Amino acid sequence: MRFIHTSDWHLGRLFHGKHLTQDQSYVLDEFYQVVKDTKPNAILIAGDIYDRAVPPIEAVELLDDTLARLLLDQKIPVIMIAGNHDSAQRIGFGSKLLAGQGLYVTGQLTNPLKPVVLTDSFGDVYFMPFTYAEPSLVRSVYQRDEWLDFDGAMKFLVQQSLQKIPQGVRKVALAHAFIAGGQESESERPLSVGGSSNVSAGSFAAFDYTALGHLHNSQQAGGKEICYSGSLMKYSFDEANQTKGINIVDMDRSGQLEIERISLKPKYDVCKVSGYFADILQNREKYPIQDDYMMVSLKDRQAILDVHGQLEKIYPNLMQIERPYLNIGGELAKERLDYRTKTELQLFDDFFRQMTDLELSQEQKQTFATNLDELLLKAREGKS
Repeated sequence: MRFIHTSDWHLGRLFHGKHLTQDQSYVLDEFYQVVKDTKPNAILIAGDIYDRAVPPIEAVELLDDTLARLLLDQKIPVIMIAGNHDSAQRIGFGSKLLAGQGLYVTGQLTNPLKPVVLTDSFGDVYFMPFTYAEPSLVRSVYQRDEWLDFDGAMKFLVQQSLQKIPQGVRKVALAHAFIAGGQESESERPLSVGGSSNVSAGSFAAFDYTALGHLHNSQQAGGKEICYSGSLMKYSFDEANQTKGINIVDMDRSGQLEIERISLKPKYDVCKVSGYFADILQNREKYPIQDDYMMVSLKDRQAILDVHGQLEKIYPNLMQIERPYLNIGGELAKERLDYRTKTELQLFDDFFRQMTDLELSQEQKQTFATNLDELLLKAREGKS
């Protein structure tokens, strides 16, 4: 059985105010060519298909076109799950009808869990789609009274799923989760504001391969058989040094794996440069003209007139300028706090302290986190 593992397409993404749909279409054309060349038996998409619950129409059309080419032109089954950016209800619309065409979509959490069974020359392979679900949703759908965190919820769902899979068959899991110890990126939205969203890699020990989504950096998570494919493209400047792509997995009759990493090259890369303003303007050997999406970090301490306009001559797709050494009021800007790196809870904690001169209590933090998690869940489903 050969299958492709991909995730975190984030169709409809904005990058520093620029719509990336055309860039995503370019990369998906490249992805389609890889599919044609490698001829997999299935394609797994492990969540965050869209970037938000109600995606722009251009993103919907791009997904429709991509899936049509995979299913109708190449006749390759596609199994995909909702991620924390997706609306589970919208992603799962028409799933029963679409399954007849080879598109197996799991949006909302169901009781019982339902595997997708595909067959090769060695027999059946059971693909178990664990759509993204908050612990509170798991408790509600399965009518459980006991408290569950993300790790407990995933372990419970895995136990439930194994009851639907015969002994001795090959098994593949799809999940959208944060495996403890994984390398994060700035462009990922936290799965939970309060409490730990970590899931232990051991939860998936029973599966021959686990196709993960959520973390944007391609990586193993506790073993070579538990993998993040990474995002379709680079969605933040801290991903500049990452290589984006997909996993091609070959599974033999006993479930042994051969995994090949295939890189995808975007039309415009995401790059960072650092230096002095005059040097960047004049030194073409060290700072060549680039059309890529650029962030420039200037080492100059003094003010510079029309810095963006001048740098655009070198970098037409200049997205961000950092001035970490700029003198303001006698202090270096790099010594000030960067609030972009703080979570919503940390920001509210700072605001509360400034307004009241008091620290948030643990109970207040939990109340804020619980309410914000509920609001984020409503936002994910597009509810007011």
